Amino acid sequence: QAQLVESGGGLVHPGGSLRLSCAASVNFFSAYAVAWYRQAPGKQRELVATITRSGSSKYTDSVKGRFTISRDNLKKMVYLQMNSLKPDDTAVYYCNFRDVWGQGTQVTVSS
Repeated sequence: QAQLVESGGGLVHPGGSLRLSCAASVNFFSAYAVAWYRQAPGKQRELVATITRSGSSKYTDSVKGRFTISRDNLKKMVYLQMNSLKPDDTAVYYCNFRDVWGQGTQVTVSS
């Protein structure tokens, strides 16, 4: 059964860092792009970062220079390193692989 499981969320102060992980129990993981999305309270789901099968990444403007997406194809893992976190980064973060979604992990940035 295809499944993505996120972990690593939590409460952090502004300026802090978190590293999110996504374990992908899927077939052909290395053949497709993977993405991180987030949904903040009262807002639509937002694409945060994508990474291609070869490791090329893209980011939404608001996180450029602060977030880094990476993948380990052998382990079928996806990561999102989040530095210099801001209160506006507060959201539920979701891992996505094709039509498969994780359950989400809460990231709260607050003083």
